[in-house]
Amino acid sequence: MKRIGIIGLLQESNTFIEGKTTLEHFRDDLLLVGEAIHQQMSEAPHEIGGFFEGVAAADYVAVPIFLARAIPYGVIEASAFDSLVDQLLDELRRAGPLDAILAAPHGATVAENHPDADGYWLGEVRKAVGPDLPIVATIDPHANLSQAMIDSTNVIMAYETNPHLDQRATGRRAADLLTRVLRDEIQPIQVAAFPPMAINIQSQETSTAPLSDFYESAKELNKRKDTLSHSIILGFPYADVPEMGSAVLVVTDNDTERATEIVGELGNAMWEMRQEFEPTFVPPRDAIKTALASAEFPVVLLDMGDNVGGGSPADGTTLLTELHGCGATNAFVCICDPESTTSAIEAGPKAKLELTIGAKNDTLHGAPFKAHFRVLSIHDGKFFETKARHGGFTQFDQGPTAVVETLDTEIKVMLTTRRMPPFSLAQLTSCELAPKLFSIIVAKGVIAPLAAYRPVAKSFIHVDTPGVTRADMTRLNYSHRRRPMFPFEKSNTQLL
Repeated sequence: MKRIGIIGLLQESNTFIEGKTTLEHFRDDLLLVGEAIHQQMSEAPHEIGGFFEGVAAADYVAVPIFLARAIPYGVIEASAFDSLVDQLLDELRRAGPLDAILAAPHGATVAENHPDADGYWLGEVRKAVGPDLPIVATIDPHANLSQAMIDSTNVIMAYETNPHLDQRATGRRAADLLTRVLRDEIQPIQVAAFPPMAINIQSQETSTAPLSDFYESAKELNKRKDTLSHSIILGFPYADVPEMGSAVLVVTDNDTERATEIVGELGNAMWEMRQEFEPTFVPPRDAIKTALASAEFPVVLLDMGDNVGGGSPADGTTLLTELHGCGATNAFVCICDPESTTSAIEAGPKAKLELTIGAKNDTLHGAPFKAHFRVLSIHDGKFFETKARHGGFTQFDQGPTAVVETLDTEIKVMLTTRRMPPFSLAQLTSCELAPKLFSIIVAKGVIAPLAAYRPVAKSFIHVDTPGVTRADMTRLNYSHRRRPMFPFEKSNTQLL
């Protein structure tokens, strides 16, 4: 009976943040070995869950080896990354003989000592198991694909949705394709194209034009060409590395010429659409004015500059300050501020106190917000999500939490001690808040919150707030990206 190793190391690394990702960040989310991986992830809407499902369907033996994941933040400290890779390789050696590996890198992981962190650790796995053992990997479409990642694997597959709702399905697809490899039905060949462009993150919703049009045309092309797999890699603009940018990848059955032909067509098609991926940026005041004039509520303001799912500090105050300044009422904002949270908890429910909220990490995301508040409730910050949502998360812990409201405008602010992306409505409902009763909800994200908030939101507005995840990537200071690259160099860029 075939033994299939299951490994994963996932983190989205924002290089524009001064803070570093440590081992503690992984321990706070996922750092598992052996059977604990199966116990926690086999039923999860995550690619690891899909791996287990596919291996069981093939009547093979799943060998869970190592899984580490941290919420997006700064680059991984060198010592932490070395420790993770060493532990992965040690567990791989302890696993005994394997017939194949299913791997889950993120694709946009950066370590202090290895900018192409995913390419590095996949390469180390390849060295450990030798050139002939099949390795099939899944990646987030927010990957910055590298040739090293391709050279270390037999197949790479990206999720096909953003928000990411098909992670488990992608894991199952990967396992099914690996099964065909092990049964000698196919010999996969993968080829990638790297057009000199980056798709703006505001345009990366896969169910909305223009990106949905590109996905549909890619599917039709690959139906005609009989490929095994094709992946559209959107790119992660908040990693200043040479690999940053969008890409396409095609897998065929032992046909390099066909793979090269198809990936060339896809790359050209992506390039021809480059200008369509440039969005209109809406400044905060205009967004709030539009929201207040809406005929239906709630309106969700997407705080793109403080996108927690892109690694931001989650303590941005730009929209809170603007909402308060214009007298908006019945609004909701979440701020990660351990100091203010502790003060509110110590004061207790119904207490009134003055707080200076946010901007504790830097002032890139707004100035500290000072006001008088009433403490409404105190919570442990733990909640659960039962449906497939962006990132495949099911268990959440944002630490001790306090809900307070401004005395003059009654804007409700959720204060947390840990950063938490807005991936679930349970973040609010677990704290006795009814999302559909708010007029305006601020969600610190771009595309990821859409899956969670669509059941209640009447409309969404992308807001061009300042910060380390601002939507206009041309205003970020890159040192290592490729040049020329659209949209940075528009007049001198050509398809290479």
